[in-house]
Amino acid sequence: MAAYGLYSHIQSNRRRSIALLVGLFFLVYLLVYAGALTAEALSVNADVDTLMRLAWRDMIAAAPLATLGTALWVVIAYYFHQNMIDAITGGREVNRAEQPRLYNILENLCISRGITMPKLKVMDSEALNAFATGMNQRQYSITVTSGLLNLLDDAEIEAVLGHGLTHIRNGDVRMMVIAVIIAGAISFFAELFFRMWFYGGFRGPRSSGDRRSGGAALAILIAIGLIVVAYVLSFVIRLALSRSRELLADAGSVELTKNPDAMISALRKIEGRGELPGATSAVMEMCIDNPRQGFGELFDTHPSVETRVADLVKFAGGHRSEERRVGKECRSR
Repeated sequence: MAAYGLYSHIQSNRRRSIALLVGLFFLVYLLVYAGALTAEALSVNADVDTLMRLAWRDMIAAAPLATLGTALWVVIAYYFHQNMIDAITGGREVNRAEQPRLYNILENLCISRGITMPKLKVMDSEALNAFATGMNQRQYSITVTSGLLNLLDDAEIEAVLGHGLTHIRNGDVRMMVIAVIIAGAISFFAELFFRMWFYGGFRGPRSSGDRRSGGAALAILIAIGLIVVAYVLSFVIRLALSRSRELLADAGSVELTKNPDAMISALRKIEGRGELPGATSAVMEMCIDNPRQGFGELFDTHPSVETRVADLVKFAGGHRSEERRVGKECRSR
């Protein structure tokens, strides 16, 4: 199994990050065109081809403003995404005096491997979970729940921290943050459009004497379809982020700690107990385990714990003999 520092994976993440940002601007322009098409359909009595040409003209005129607004969104998210995540999760930065056990484990792990130590944060929650975030060295941080600290032993916590460090080193966290930015921007504009539609912004004329051609109705249907497509694509973008990143992070943790059984035991304890109250789907996708799964594994953001354990046993020298018993005992408490 590919492990920590995998060059091809890091390069792939960089290419994907650039492609995702380009995709963000494309989806925003698509939404602007849909809005322009709707506005023209409600103000001009013409066939659908004419309305689409007029909407294209409007979109070209609005493109500079849309580009500036999107760029501003990206800049704000770049500098303040961690504050937003902390506001959602309640994570707070801790030092050695506040969390000596956790701080020392992370520091020793980073020193032994020559890794720059990220910020360390703790959120008060009985859930068992952890996640890494950040876009650059100054921002990188690892957040763990108090529940995880209370239930996992030192070796298991070290494995979880190693998992987060691997996500940082491999560029996974940067790519996930960009994906969150995209989903947030598209969701915001799509929701804004539909709110305007249903609450008075695009009701259109009510006069019985104002008869419009069928082109207007068709144009509006096309606009709604484009908005739905943009919204779905923003969702698919997140799903397109390879679930192999979690397998690689598990392998990277083992490479760092030399303890595959600790990673297996940690996964077994965390399995199904990682729901963070009030956290958005985007935050849950960054976690070591995301219990919000459905439709088999088709729309899952993480491989199943069983799959991850099987890989650790097959490729990293882990053992299955105790992990099921550990997990069951943990759930019975």
